[in-house]
Amino acid sequence: MKALVYHGRGDVRCEAVPDPMIEEGRDAIIKVTACAICGSDLHLIGGFVPEMKSGDLLGHECMGEVVEVGCDNKRLKIGDRVVIPFCLACGECRMCKMELYSCCEKSNRNGADQAKSLGYPVAGALGYSHMTGGYAGGQAEYVRVPFADFGAFVVPQDFSDEQVLFLSDIFPTGYMAAENCDIKKGQTVAVWGCGPVGLFSIMSAFVLGAERVIAIDTVKERIELARRLGAEVIDYKDGNVHEQILGLTKGQGPDAVIEAVGMESLGSETAMQAVASAVQSTISATDRPYALNQAIMSCRPGGVVSVPGVYIGSAVATAMGAFMNKGLTMKTGQTHVHRYLKKLMRLIEEGKVDPTLIISHRTANLEDGPNLYETFQEKKDGCVKVVMFPHGRTSASATRPAEATAPANP
Repeated sequence: MKALVYHGRGDVRCEAVPDPMIEEGRDAIIKVTACAICGSDLHLIGGFVPEMKSGDLLGHECMGEVVEVGCDNKRLKIGDRVVIPFCLACGECRMCKMELYSCCEKSNRNGADQAKSLGYPVAGALGYSHMTGGYAGGQAEYVRVPFADFGAFVVPQDFSDEQVLFLSDIFPTGYMAAENCDIKKGQTVAVWGCGPVGLFSIMSAFVLGAERVIAIDTVKERIELARRLGAEVIDYKDGNVHEQILGLTKGQGPDAVIEAVGMESLGSETAMQAVASAVQSTISATDRPYALNQAIMSCRPGGVVSVPGVYIGSAVATAMGAFMNKGLTMKTGQTHVHRYLKKLMRLIEEGKVDPTLIISHRTANLEDGPNLYETFQEKKDGCVKVVMFPHGRTSASATRPAEATAPANP
């Protein structure tokens, strides 16, 4: 089969690789009908995530048709159309029973090594380094899905792949980010980063009752989409973000903030960071916390900081003094995708969220993948989100018109 394969920093190739095989009784083999390039994939090819090895298959946003199941998989049947959550969960361990699926204790087969960095292992993931299990990814014609009898989410045949594909990751991630804000009716939420997760955070914040959403970015196409969704927009190149937020909120600040940028954020140093420069010079920082610090500084006292943005190592220096003295609450984590699938499917059915709105690039040829990685990374050609159809586009791939492209403000 064909797949997108990692061969080192900045080196993605479309190659012929062996077809996946059933390895465990709860497995399923999926014929991938649609997959996507995620911002987290860019962390991999940028060299920011440890334990990537040449020859690893990329991709953790995928869906398709069940073509084979293991002997213990009694729930799925051949021909089922399924979306695959990026985090692998057993459904049986202590964490899964608490619906903390991205913290599953069993699904990361390299969990003992991961615990050396995190203190405890967390869930395995498709196509996301040997730190999370070394599982082959879904930017391929076929993919093996461990624990598929629990994780694979069967979707209705009358919805297109494009409408349901993002249930695999970015839609639940944006929704959980907004849910973590504990939004009350009439509140204001600020979102740093209008990439795919940030855009779904905006949609979800309105669905959950926010009166206003302020979106921060500088990429033209992302800003336009945020506006289309009903957000007020700040271009961070237009001046001090904190001062612009104060102006928009009459000095009160947002009730909650969502940092959807993560470790590769760009920006100028805050006053706190300048004071901490001596610390930075002696500690090796893996992640850049510019957006995180802006979010902490701009959140009103007693508010919530929600962080779906990915971090791998130490984000030095972080505005901990502002965080503590303002009495903020932080909520973060990899997304517990399985918890949200039925709820978010209903939002799509009701036309309250149109996931297809963010798709800018489509291809029916995996061989276009390496060039599209570059296009997405460099934000060229108006690229916001890439979707690939490894077996060509079908009627199931086509977009069905939704009842609404954006939720109305409550």
